[in-house]
Amino acid sequence: MAINRDYIGFEFASDEAYEVTRGKIREFADAIGDPNPAYRDRAAARALGHPDVIAPPTFGIVATGAASEKNPILRPDFGLNYRMVVHGEQKFSYRRPIRAGDVLSTKGRIVEIRDAGRNELVRIETDIVDVHGDVVGTAVNTIISRGTAEGGQ
Repeated sequence: MAINRDYIGFEFASDEAYEVTRGKIREFADAIGDPNPAYRDRAAARALGHPDVIAPPTFGIVATGAASEKNPILRPDFGLNYRMVVHGEQKFSYRRPIRAGDVLSTKGRIVEIRDAGRNELVRIETDIVDVHGDVVGTAVNTIISRGTAEGGQ
């Protein structure tokens, strides 16, 4: 079954804001094995010009998770068979680092659904937004549905 192309352009958002704490940043840095002191020590972060500890670049995945339950890929009529899905790509671009004390919300959208040979690619872009409405960064996620392209079965 092919993925429902009617969802191209569909937008979704988190219901609740995500509060970034020093503890969550430290736990994430520990989990990925990154010893950078700016992720743990306020003085080290301040020495680099930041007001508080900053998060590793891939921490954005934590914030984008807040909107994941609203993502239409979870809906049956989207047509995604999770047994056929692999993660294709994940990118983050930032206007500034995520830092302790941030209160973030997310706004996502299905940007593209296209065939790639026998597979279908779904690209999702999610903006990470602070309490002032400023975009802190954007996460781009591409998932691959294997063997589901029209005529690809």
